[in-house]
Amino acid sequence: MSVTLFYVFAAIAVAGALSMVLNVRNTVAGALSLVGTMVALGAIYVLLDAYLIGVLQILIYAGAIVVLFLFVVMLLNLREERYPPARGLIGKFVGVAAGAGVLAWFVTVLPGALPEAAAVGEDFGGYRHVGLALFRDYVLAFEVTSLLLLAAMVGAVILAKRRI
Repeated sequence: MSVTLFYVFAAIAVAGALSMVLNVRNTVAGALSLVGTMVALGAIYVLLDAYLIGVLQILIYAGAIVVLFLFVVMLLNLREERYPPARGLIGKFVGVAAGAGVLAWFVTVLPGALPEAAAVGEDFGGYRHVGLALFRDYVLAFEVTSLLLLAAMVGAVILAKRRI
């Protein structure tokens, strides 16, 4: 049952990611596709018994980060541009063909080549494990990410204020 749910949520995540990337005409629809992708990834974490990581995935990424993206889009007041219908048709065809090839490889070759899953500890995905990993092992990456988000917000406000 959990393997079936994994494939369902994986398909939802891939479909949402493709919709986000291919939907260049409507930024808000692309952000909503990103929300669907993040919720599907959170469900996959829950299937792996990492409940904290699953909830954090949904709250932080699907909630806060996508809302930040939408605020930036609204502050910049981006207008929809008109593209000719045939623009990038060859690139889209190559992308779809490559995606179909990778999917065929996953279906035929990969299932027999996968090793057994390794056993994880009791505290996998728990508060203590995540806290120790975040503030002991990855503290530099955590701080750099917070500074990058701050710089992006300041830049969006400066760009929006220039037009007022």
